[in-house]
Amino acid sequence: QVQLVESGGGLVQPGGSLRLSCAASGSIRQVTAMGWYRQVPGKERELVARIRGDDNTRYADFVQGRFTISRDNAKNAVYLQMYSLKPEDTAVYFCHAALVPVSCWHPAAYWGQGTQVTVAA
Repeated sequence: QVQLVESGGGLVQPGGSLRLSCAASGSIRQVTAMGWYRQVPGKERELVARIRGDDNTRYADFVQGRFTISRDNAKNAVYLQMYSLKPEDTAVYFCHAALVPVSCWHPAAYWGQGTQVTVAA
């Protein structure tokens, strides 16, 4: 069984920084991409950033150079370093992985449980 476990959320003041971490565990054949999404109540979950196995990255427009996504392939882990946080960044952040479990040959999407990020004075 594959699990994604996130850590690193919390309360931070505007302009502050946070680093989110996520590790995939279980019987994994291959991880093709990992990323971060976020969601606030009443709104759809939206992409923040994602990184593929070839280190190709994609960021949402609202990131505006403030966040950096990285991954450790050996650990099946992904990180999101966030700087210059704004109150509008407040949301639950979800780790996402597109991976192939040992039990099959096709990639599937997996989600973490979410970690709260609150940006407030």
